[in-house]
Amino acid sequence: MDIDAFITAHRPVWDRLDHLVNKRSSLTGDEVDELVDLYQRVATHLSIVRSSSKDQLLVGRLSALVARARSAVTGAHTPAWRELVRFFTVSFPVVAYRARWWWLASTLAFLVVGSVMATWVAGNPEVQASIASPDEITQLVEHDFADYYSENPAASFASRVWINNAWVSAQMIIYSVVLGLPIPYVLYANAENVAVSAGLMASRDKLDIFFGLILPHGLLELTAVFLAAGVGMRLGWTVIDPGPRKRVEALAEQGRAVMSVALGLVVVLFVSGLIEAFVTPSGLPTGARIGIGVLAEVVFLAYVIVFGRRALRQNETGDVERAPDVAPTA
Repeated sequence: MDIDAFITAHRPVWDRLDHLVNKRSSLTGDEVDELVDLYQRVATHLSIVRSSSKDQLLVGRLSALVARARSAVTGAHTPAWRELVRFFTVSFPVVAYRARWWWLASTLAFLVVGSVMATWVAGNPEVQASIASPDEITQLVEHDFADYYSENPAASFASRVWINNAWVSAQMIIYSVVLGLPIPYVLYANAENVAVSAGLMASRDKLDIFFGLILPHGLLELTAVFLAAGVGMRLGWTVIDPGPRKRVEALAEQGRAVMSVALGLVVVLFVSGLIEAFVTPSGLPTGARIGIGVLAEVVFLAYVIVFGRRALRQNETGDVERAPDVAPTA
């Protein structure tokens, strides 16, 4: 092949493609069509040159041009940092905010059931006797309840708490595949565990110790559990009432969005685990420890409300960008 003749014949095409790539942000419809056509033609030219010529300079030039044109035609991959920023400023908070009523309902149900059950345990010696012997209750109230938070090294304890709480929250979301029906039971089981401890502590006038040890980390920890329950049940309800979209499309969108919550709660529960390991058993005054827990809770709720409401106003759903089942196709 006469490489000089080849270059002379096709240089205008290459120059035109280079021009279109450089102004890709302001192309007209006809120019976009031309860009696609020239990209395909120059890709063919590159293949011919590679197989018929040893001119590495030409191969390099055409390779770079084709790569730039491909990026203009198909779109560049979103940088990882941008995806991370979008996750924390859009995806996670908007899904949490959209599920706020389910989230609130889970919270209220837990508090009502837990309060009633704790009062019942605290005021009935027969119920207490069915749970444990008087000596065992004394051991729990005087020693075991408080020792639980300090008997292990803080770092390993934080890891164990984090994994356990992440698993509880993950269960809530996993159960959404069966319409979220087991989620109320999981909430009830957790409410029962907290209520029994609260009732036994109250029966021995140790409720101040109970709240002093539970509130620093429990506010954020339980909020994460309630959020997981809320989005899990909301996803289950989507199967029953998908809205204006097809059921499969609505379920796919909500399923992908819920995964944002699952990943976001890993971070939230990590913070909760750190508080439980390093703040709850610390020598700080009770008011200071509770204050740290309240601050963490307020910051998290404010974050969800501010970023979630803003994303909702921008019609964000928390779904991934360019979702495969809703992406435009020719």
